[in-house]
Amino acid sequence: MTRILIRGDGVAARCCAHLLVRAGCPVAVQPSSRPRLPAIMLSEPAQQLIGDIFERPGLFRHLPSIRYRIVAWAADADPVVLDHSAVVVSEEFLLDGLGPLPESSQCADAAWTVCASAPLPTEATEHRFGSRIACTARVELSNSAEATACWIESLADGWLFLIGDAPATGWLLSVGLHPESLLDQSTMIRSRVARAHPPAAHFPATPRLGVPLGGRGWIACGTAAMAFDPLCGDGTAHAVREAILASAVIQAAMRGGDVDALLSHYETRLTSAFHRHLMHCHQYYSSGRGGPWWQAEAGAAARGIEWCSGRLGADPKFRFRLNGLQLEAVSCGRKW
Repeated sequence: MTRILIRGDGVAARCCAHLLVRAGCPVAVQPSSRPRLPAIMLSEPAQQLIGDIFERPGLFRHLPSIRYRIVAWAADADPVVLDHSAVVVSEEFLLDGLGPLPESSQCADAAWTVCASAPLPTEATEHRFGSRIACTARVELSNSAEATACWIESLADGWLFLIGDAPATGWLLSVGLHPESLLDQSTMIRSRVARAHPPAAHFPATPRLGVPLGGRGWIACGTAAMAFDPLCGDGTAHAVREAILASAVIQAAMRGGDVDALLSHYETRLTSAFHRHLMHCHQYYSSGRGGPWWQAEAGAAARGIEWCSGRLGADPKFRFRLNGLQLEAVSCGRKW
């Protein structure tokens, strides 16, 4: 049977491996050396999706929950308290909970390669819309930090996100200036931080999409395919959805399906999701604070929206749909 190589060992890679092995496909994995994220917030729907796909319904059952978020967005805005339901986990905890990977191998003769970590094949080009950089820093929380809350605050030169992962400690995500500079501008979050440690990691927080997302014998998913702005929510859940669709494309191709049509469908679906994400980014960055930094990032999102619209056309048609975890053709180009 056709052997499949999966490059990467993050959530998307593991999801592809799990689904392909379950379908009876021989799989080999080429792990990556990407550093693990120290903290991931998973919404209730994301927890449900991950538990269902990996058949681990109790994975998040006993973790402390975030019950509400406190948001101060736009200049001189009063904090707003919103209901929320999420857990905070390290990426290491999450990956350990998903079970072991198949054997590691180079698998030079693989008929399909799932690119779930960089680099993409040379025929692909990354398109980025923005220039923002994020930092994560370990913090010690003050007594005023509510145990079941997270906080989001827009500032003149960026924004901050604070979340606890233990009674007296948490993680601070800063996008824009260095976290110390943004904390100096802060009123709401600064009062919740007793001490900030030096940044533990720096990474791009700019939305990006690879084009093309597949070719003869390869398909991209997870962080190799696209990246979302952390402000806009569940990148982990979307990585799982990408992996579900990527594994379904491979299985349909192995059953004799039209590879070009399947890959075109995959790219259209992901481009549509990326387009929706950029629309959310534009809304948030247009209303965040005003000033040069915000205007530049909102403008980049607007350019990305226009670029996606040009690729998708006025009414994108989808030639396939998921029936469970399998792709099937649809008539009349109906959307799903």
